[in-house]
Amino acid sequence: MRNWGLVLGLVLPLAALAQGDLSALDRDMAGARSQVLVLGTVHLGELPKTFNPAALDGVLKRLETFKPDIVTIESLPGEECDLAARQPARYGADYCAPTEDAQAATGLDLTAAIAEVHKTLKAWPAQPAAAQRRHLAALFLAANERASAYVQWLQLPQAERRAGDGLDAALVNKLNKLAGNHNEDYQIAARLAARLGLQRVHAVDNHTGDNIEVADGKAFGSSVEAAWKAGGAALQAQDQRADALALQPDLLPLYRLINQPAALRVRADGNVRAALRGQSAEAYPQMWVAGWEIRNLRMVANIRETFRERPGARVLSIVGVTHKPWFDAWLGQLQGVDIVDVEAVLK
Repeated sequence: MRNWGLVLGLVLPLAALAQGDLSALDRDMAGARSQVLVLGTVHLGELPKTFNPAALDGVLKRLETFKPDIVTIESLPGEECDLAARQPARYGADYCAPTEDAQAATGLDLTAAIAEVHKTLKAWPAQPAAAQRRHLAALFLAANERASAYVQWLQLPQAERRAGDGLDAALVNKLNKLAGNHNEDYQIAARLAARLGLQRVHAVDNHTGDNIEVADGKAFGSSVEAAWKAGGAALQAQDQRADALALQPDLLPLYRLINQPAALRVRADGNVRAALRGQSAEAYPQMWVAGWEIRNLRMVANIRETFRERPGARVLSIVGVTHKPWFDAWLGQLQGVDIVDVEAVLK
């Protein structure tokens, strides 16, 4: 006969725990705690064409003092591109950038290139030869991990930045052009990773959850934008101040501003609270919030995966500043993880 008293004795504490606070579970954990720093960034591609990457030197110097073991970026990982390529009816044929040029040079399609990247990194030497870096850069391009390819490229001596070992002239030209690509994946993450001697950056974005299916996409977009306009006056004023700082020769003051807690609260309010208050017969703004939350949850899970086998790692996550409040909140709930004060790092 089942001992129901024993069963209830086991179940009730678990039920109480499920409804309670989990924050103390890691209080007496063994080993080092992981340190996660979330840098909210502007999207550099939206800055004026006069933007000079040297304006980021102050930001890079301060991030370098954090000495991250892992750097993550707001870009779609090759694995998600592979998934989307297998499901064109759901995600479309242009979900990720094409990799035909890298496939032609390496002989590897996206799926095979992803597997080869993992295999190569597992056997990566402490002192790689230039030929190995060129080969890995080619593999990363074929795996749709362009920022990681650029990390390898930057660590090659200038004389070794040439074709060979899987890189043809077209891929070399592509890598050289990335120096002028005004994108934080290259101008902050890849440059920093190369300085620190890291072998890659980790793409953690996800759009499977905010791929919202509605009958009228134009009406959906108009409804969400109207909600933002109605409830985003404070955010619009803050953005005007940020736009002025973005024109300066040193962007450190801009990054200090947008990462302030007060500024983040204004940003969250102007995006999500404004959308939740939006009036729509179809509830379009509220659908957008649901997709936004799913996207952030999956991105946070992807970040956690990068240091799953590395307890105690120091992780820098570079993401559009609007994501930062969600990243800080949800990454901070993970066991054995501490959120690092970005304001202190940017001082």
